[in-house]
Amino acid sequence: MLASSTMLFVELALIRWGGANVVHLSYFSNFILLGSFLGIGIGFLIPAARGQWLKRCTPIPLALLVVLVRAYPVQVRQSSSEVIYFTAVKTTGLPQWVTLPAIFLLTAVIMAGIGKITADLFRRLPSLDAYRYDLLGSITGSVSFAVLSWLCAPSVVWGVCAAAALLILGGRRNTLLYAIPLTAMVAALFLETTTAGVSWSPYYKIELEKSPTTTRTYYISANGVPHQSTAPLPVLMRENSPYRQAYEQTPRNPHKRVLVIGAGNGNDVAVALAHGAQHVDAVEIDPRLQEIGAQLHPARPYDDPRVHVHIDDGRAFLERTNAKYDLIVLALPDSLTLVSGASNLRLESYLFTREAFEAARDHLTPNGAFAMYNYYRKSWLVDRFAGDLDGLYGHAPCMTTYKRNAAVLVAGMSPADQSCKQTWRATGAIPAAARDDHPFPYLLHRGIPTLYLGALGAILLVTLLSVRLTGVRIRSTFRYADMFLLGAAFMLLETKNVIGFALFFGTTWLVNALVFFGVLLSVLAAVEVRRRLRRVSQPLLQLLLFGSLAAAWLVPVQAVLSLPFAGRLAAAIALAFAPIFCANLIFSDRLALAPDPTSAFGANLLGALTGGALEYLALMTGYQALLLVVAVLYLGACVAMRFTGRGPGMRAAQVPEETVAVRAQPSTGR
Repeated sequence: MLASSTMLFVELALIRWGGANVVHLSYFSNFILLGSFLGIGIGFLIPAARGQWLKRCTPIPLALLVVLVRAYPVQVRQSSSEVIYFTAVKTTGLPQWVTLPAIFLLTAVIMAGIGKITADLFRRLPSLDAYRYDLLGSITGSVSFAVLSWLCAPSVVWGVCAAAALLILGGRRNTLLYAIPLTAMVAALFLETTTAGVSWSPYYKIELEKSPTTTRTYYISANGVPHQSTAPLPVLMRENSPYRQAYEQTPRNPHKRVLVIGAGNGNDVAVALAHGAQHVDAVEIDPRLQEIGAQLHPARPYDDPRVHVHIDDGRAFLERTNAKYDLIVLALPDSLTLVSGASNLRLESYLFTREAFEAARDHLTPNGAFAMYNYYRKSWLVDRFAGDLDGLYGHAPCMTTYKRNAAVLVAGMSPADQSCKQTWRATGAIPAAARDDHPFPYLLHRGIPTLYLGALGAILLVTLLSVRLTGVRIRSTFRYADMFLLGAAFMLLETKNVIGFALFFGTTWLVNALVFFGVLLSVLAAVEVRRRLRRVSQPLLQLLLFGSLAAAWLVPVQAVLSLPFAGRLAAAIALAFAPIFCANLIFSDRLALAPDPTSAFGANLLGALTGGALEYLALMTGYQALLLVVAVLYLGACVAMRFTGRGPGMRAAQVPEETVAVRAQPSTGR
């Protein structure tokens, strides 16, 4: 159980810490996730009598990875606080073609060592008993990391926890061999933690630097990218300041009730108060950014009793509140990270969809106005958002442009509710609006970027070669084609559930953690049910699985969103976890009857990796269509199971006790 917990804890820590120090991983975090799949799979595929050197050397690649990244961090070279959308920018550190392969391979070796330790321990138990302990360990690891995130614990705490667990797992014989590299790892993380201005939020590694100029007081970087800056109120209120445009271009608006989404360090809140706002709802997803503003902003906007702070996702706040506002400001709410290591959804993606703009309009008073501003790297991005506002409000919004591709868009409820110096005009064909089903506002056309295709292709190739090098014949796994398809389907199903809960309840770290916890509990419940049954009816389970998938496909997302919170929660849990429960009953039964569980796991590993790659189909099809892909994969698994699923004459009661259990963490793909 400790080994399984350590596997998940180290995987989550690597995803979070890697993305904080290597900017490319902030938008491609499943790069480390897939490396973890590969490593854990190799650890389980290596026979018990082989690979002892891998167990003894486990801490060495971990220390090497930490020291390498600390020595050559990949951060954005930029002198302004401009927000970056893409990683095609000037960065520090080693070239991308060196950094990413090195991180991927080191991650795989690290997780292979921990996987080997876990596999050797699990061979001592019957398959479903080991599977059960694995789930309990995974739950412990995920809860532990969630608690540390909630406490905003620095990276050195993560390192100490991982080092302590590995020292216990390594045993007395390896104490010295483990202690040296683990000490080096903890020392590197200690130096990072004690660096002046460095702190951690549940989302970012935040670096705070005092400004040498009088126009700014502090600069705030997040995950190595310049993100925000605090400024004195006189600077914010200068003529032609972007902060003033929403107020100057709506002169008839009383601006008494203002909603600021992306309140951050408090600049927009201070400006709202300066314009006479009597009530300001300041919504910010990151508690550390708001805390910095409360402590250090020169105008002290968060101390004003007129300001009401909400640490929440902006879209979720709009869905829950019934309040009406004279002005809603979407104040540069751009994140520098993805929602989870298993999806391409950014924290702010659901704020820029057509449905989000509609939700904001529905919360405006009859003469209210909506404003948004940002640094737009491409003109088509301005056209996309302005085109959405044009269609929703029935007239073109005001547009004010600045240097470095900055623009402010202001739309009144009617043309009389806005006063423009310049009205938006499209620079070309207006891109289609981002929608809740396809929440990728920074993607011009539906499609998978070439960079992703190349990287995923390379990962799958390395996976095939690595599995082959462990001595496993690829052809021997063909009889486990159903396990391959089960792994791919479950990976996609898990991703779809993460995305669904992000839309229903927000993209906060807490929602994400609770979803994974719920997935683990669903899998554990399926294992417990299977352990207590002598026989299971596969046709009945398959019927329940496809019925639950059909329900998830047929129930409209907007119907769930329209429910009150309690009803929305109940519907989301039923739609998300019923297929997971049924799928894992099928998987548990299949695992218990596998005559060669090692090959079965190898096939399942390849399926999980393939499912991780297939998730990028959502960039073309949208997320709801992934359910069709999931259904096709499960259908293929059920067909294959009729020919390969049950060994000749083998019953559940005849399962050998030495059957190897596989890792039950949801991200491995069941």
